[in-house]
Amino acid sequence: MSLLNDVYLALAQVGPPARPGPGPVGGLITRQVVLAIIVIVAAIVGAAFTLAAITLLRAGTLKQAREEADRLTDRARADADTLRDKAAAQGEREAVRIRENAEKDITARSGELRDLERDLARKQDRLELDRERLDDQTAKLEESQEEVEEQREVVKRRRAELDRVIADEKAALLRAADMSQEEASHRVLRLLEDDVRQEMAEVVRREVEKATSESQEKARDIVLNAMERYAGEIATETTVRTVQLPSDDVKGRIIGREGRNIKAFQQITGVDLIVDDTPGVVVVSSFDKVRQTVAAEALEKLLTDGRIHPTRIEEVVGKKREEVDERVRKHGEEAVTELRLRRVHPQISEAMGRLMFRSSYGQNVLKHSIEVAYLSQMIADQLGLNGRIARRCGFLHDIGKAMDHEMEGPHPAVGCEFARRFGEKEPVLNVIAGHHGDIPATTFYTPIIMAADALSGARPGARRESMEKYIQKLEQLQEIALDSRGVTEAHAVQAGREVRVMVDANELSDDEAFMTARQIAERVSKEMTFPGEIKVTVLRETRAVEVAR
Repeated sequence: MSLLNDVYLALAQVGPPARPGPGPVGGLITRQVVLAIIVIVAAIVGAAFTLAAITLLRAGTLKQAREEADRLTDRARADADTLRDKAAAQGEREAVRIRENAEKDITARSGELRDLERDLARKQDRLELDRERLDDQTAKLEESQEEVEEQREVVKRRRAELDRVIADEKAALLRAADMSQEEASHRVLRLLEDDVRQEMAEVVRREVEKATSESQEKARDIVLNAMERYAGEIATETTVRTVQLPSDDVKGRIIGREGRNIKAFQQITGVDLIVDDTPGVVVVSSFDKVRQTVAAEALEKLLTDGRIHPTRIEEVVGKKREEVDERVRKHGEEAVTELRLRRVHPQISEAMGRLMFRSSYGQNVLKHSIEVAYLSQMIADQLGLNGRIARRCGFLHDIGKAMDHEMEGPHPAVGCEFARRFGEKEPVLNVIAGHHGDIPATTFYTPIIMAADALSGARPGARRESMEKYIQKLEQLQEIALDSRGVTEAHAVQAGREVRVMVDANELSDDEAFMTARQIAERVSKEMTFPGEIKVTVLRETRAVEVAR
């Protein structure tokens, strides 16, 4: 507005233009013209100022933009240098890490290769040793065959001599006595039978003694080595378990009114609960150790709570049964872990855990199975077989004993079917089904597990029999020995591990005494069931007595 006033004053000083005429109208026109000019000049000046301002603003913005671009460029270059340096450092670290991992892998593989080379060298040494033993056995077998051939020739010559002597004797007898042909033949045959039996007994005794000596020496080395390396605990189980009572007054509560508590307890648990005059205890009796454990722990819980009635008994027994089932699974898993077995089905390990609560002749079956597994592995290793497979076979050989009465049949057949159902293959199945000789052995592992089973059951303190069964076994052993020809006395000694037989020296020769011992041993093996082995010793004594006067 001040600018317009300045323009107006300037124009006024210049003087008015020529007017067309005086009067108010001319003055008005002059003022309008001046205003128009002022407006035009103001517009021009404003445009000039606006253009100048835009020009200055554009120039400042462009400068700032260039400065910002330069700054961004410098920052990008710095960031790029930083990223390049970081990438280079990270690449170096990654390269170092890859190199270290590669060196570790190379070192580990070198160690594995060295271990494989050592194992291969040991196996080669073992093969060489086995080859040498096989050569020795082959040489001994050839020598035995040569001796047998010589004995055969001797027998042929003696038989020819006997035929000649018999013919001469027959002719002499027929000439000397008025005997029929049948009588003479009978006498000759009887003489020939005695001679041939004596000769056969001598040959058999000599060959069997030689083979027995060699086999016993080899077997003794293997068995002693295995037994020396394994030292298992001796564990015995009983069919009864006592529960301590806080006082004898509790017995009445255990029995209940009209015996309903004890009847309910026995029916739910499946055990016999004996409440007698013995002070301070109650006896839980059962051949099933799982039931016995559940019943005993449930009774202890009931005594602690102080509430004993059928409903509470059923509740407590159910909880204890779940706890024992969990304990069974834990025992099975621990046994599998201890033996380092792989790919064992959970049903298999659970069944083996139940064996912790089974006993055979007082021996815990799960510990017996673990012991057989270790012994089988050590025997297999000495024979050059796979110790891992032998360990698995030995551990599972008695799995049939974990089955209940719902599965019919002997425990080898039941256990074999159960193991086959849950993925076990040969030779484990043949060991389970044939470790008692029920089926023929198709692998070398079956006789190994049979030997380890006998070792585990026969070692001192491993098993415990009742007195009645023990006496019955001794009586049966003596009866078998007394039933043989020429036996005068028989005595079972060393807790039934040996039977000593006295024979009549006038009735049996030394070779026939040897045959008698063999026959008794065969009958004992067929007719009796026993762990380990029983030694048969036949004693023949000849006494020459004369009186000097």
